[in-house]
Amino acid sequence: MKRRQFLAAAGAGVLTVTLAGCSLVPVIPKRPTSTADDALGWIRHENGRYTLWLPSAEMGQQISAALQGLAATELGVPPAQVHLQLPSTRDIARVRATVGSASVQDFARPLARACATLREALAQGQTTGTLAARDIPANALRSLQPRTGAAKTTPAAPGQLHALVTGQPLFAGDTRLPGLLYGRVLRAPVSAEITSRPQAWDAATARADPACVAVVQHPRLAQMGSLGLGIVARTPSALDRIEAALAVQWQVEDGSAFEQAAIDERIDIDTHLRRGALQHRLRKDDLPADTAWTLDLRMDVPLAAHAPIEPRSATAHWLAAADQGIALKVWAGTQDLFYMRDVLARQLGLDAERIEVQACRIGGGFGGRTLCTVELEAAVLAQAAGAPVKVQWSRAQEFAQGFQRPPSSHRVRARVHGGRTTHWWHALASSHILFTPAAMPVWMQTLADLAGDSGVARGAQMPYDVPQQRIEFTAQRLPVHTGPWRGLGAGPNTLVVESAMDECARHAEADPLDWRLQHTTDARLAQVLRSAAAESRWSERPASDATTLRGRGIAGGIYKGVSYAAAVADVEVQRATGQVRVTALWCAHDCGLVLQPDGVRAQTEGNLVWCLGMVLHEQLPVARSGVAAASFADYPLPRMGDIPPLHVHLIDSSAPPTGAGETAMVAGAGAIANALRDATGVRFTRLPVRSEDVLRALGAHG
Repeated sequence: MKRRQFLAAAGAGVLTVTLAGCSLVPVIPKRPTSTADDALGWIRHENGRYTLWLPSAEMGQQISAALQGLAATELGVPPAQVHLQLPSTRDIARVRATVGSASVQDFARPLARACATLREALAQGQTTGTLAARDIPANALRSLQPRTGAAKTTPAAPGQLHALVTGQPLFAGDTRLPGLLYGRVLRAPVSAEITSRPQAWDAATARADPACVAVVQHPRLAQMGSLGLGIVARTPSALDRIEAALAVQWQVEDGSAFEQAAIDERIDIDTHLRRGALQHRLRKDDLPADTAWTLDLRMDVPLAAHAPIEPRSATAHWLAAADQGIALKVWAGTQDLFYMRDVLARQLGLDAERIEVQACRIGGGFGGRTLCTVELEAAVLAQAAGAPVKVQWSRAQEFAQGFQRPPSSHRVRARVHGGRTTHWWHALASSHILFTPAAMPVWMQTLADLAGDSGVARGAQMPYDVPQQRIEFTAQRLPVHTGPWRGLGAGPNTLVVESAMDECARHAEADPLDWRLQHTTDARLAQVLRSAAAESRWSERPASDATTLRGRGIAGGIYKGVSYAAAVADVEVQRATGQVRVTALWCAHDCGLVLQPDGVRAQTEGNLVWCLGMVLHEQLPVARSGVAAASFADYPLPRMGDIPPLHVHLIDSSAPPTGAGETAMVAGAGAIANALRDATGVRFTRLPVRSEDVLRALGAHG
């Protein structure tokens, strides 16, 4: 059916559409390295006005303020004179996705060089034409010099902060277009890893609703094994009525049912170790067969959700364009504009240049907004309806249809001899992160597994000096989809490493801080450990009393080999109820030169709250062959009353700027877990730790 026929049918009332489709190999994201010449396309000067097209997605990490401040400093103007714009794929050349806490690391120097080139050209009277970036060394770029005193903080421009507090449209869900309709794709209530499709539905009853515009069958409404059924309505509220009226019956693959036990079994580390060496080794030192292990620790970290405040949304509009003009425009909150465009082009059979994807602010990304999901749904429904369509996922859809942080199962064996950890063996089993099954069919993931998923391995290589080490892992495809989650594997892996190091220190009867420093050869890691200890007055350990157990813990780590963090946590445990409360968190953070201190502090605080959730709150329930959470009532998160005072100390550094968005994940969770161990005398090995777990352990312990 041609688009013109769609328009005619839609104008007549209800539309049921069935179209042919095809199966395609997944699109591979392109991750180019941006140059200063690329950055000259981000900063523009016209009629006395500077405009910065933000090359990075803004999702609350304040990268817009950081790059706006950098540009203003390099140009020599107040930040308010640099007007910020979120780009579309037509405004700038392809840039890499906003992932891995790499935006400042990737974009700061190219942008600084571009702004310096522009400043010098304007000073010489050149106000028109194009420029070629000058090769300016970093030590000559004024925006990348260490700052002191009041200069450490760049004054914030009104920009998006003003728009946020005044309720201006910034998010994909805020998109308003003439004739806008509202869509939803219904799916079987099972994991997309299971083959499912609509089998029967009551079209007549749905058609009786005057707000119903279309019921859409289309093979491109598939997400992995889940084939959906689309509906389009005149109002958002009508979608619930139409969905209920359709009463879809689903055909689900036989023999595919699963419960939580199937996931636990698939990643059980002891099961994998009984089969022999794991698939991938990060360090391969030979360990003597007769090693006398001082520590043999099993730890398990559960499935967890991104749980962004904003469920994802997209609006698609097919345009009556000339043959070579823009045919489709999509508004989306995505971490990778150009990947969205590539996927839409492949799926819809269009040249990529005929699709424009407009960036919108994201209400929380955390690695979860990297795949094309709601964007394709909106495009297919808009084409079917012949009008612009907005698709807004519900909270239940966000839980059920997004991918999650994979669970992981760990075993760490260590030998302590002569006051040192001399042997270390860390084996872990998890599911895929970078090779996410939410985007890769089984055959492709099997090939990718030959290289090993570095997202699963992130943080597993310990930052301490231990002479003989074996570190190995395997990644198992699970019946629920997994993928990037803040810090990737670094959060769970470093939690386990720091827990085991703490146990080694206790066996040696050593102070946990001194023990880490004794095993540290990296000066920057030692600095953050000492700084966190000094800020918290480490030696002033809180004392327990008749009603309350109190403890203090420390942990540290290196994120992606370039950023450093250490944290100290204080906890209280009520003897009568087992209730755990973190009463204070201190964090020392070194991400090189800090461009926007307030933004880095905010990101560090956010990381610490995620760490608190990891240890004490978060576990995504699985039941009836899918994710069982439909709302925040089903997925406990830390609430305001759970958050302790957060003390963030930024290390003054002249090193090049690196990532800040995920760094503290390597320290916060370990510090909390170690503080809980210090308070109770019990190492909790299955997360999250709930009050009933504490009561049971205290009863058994004493």
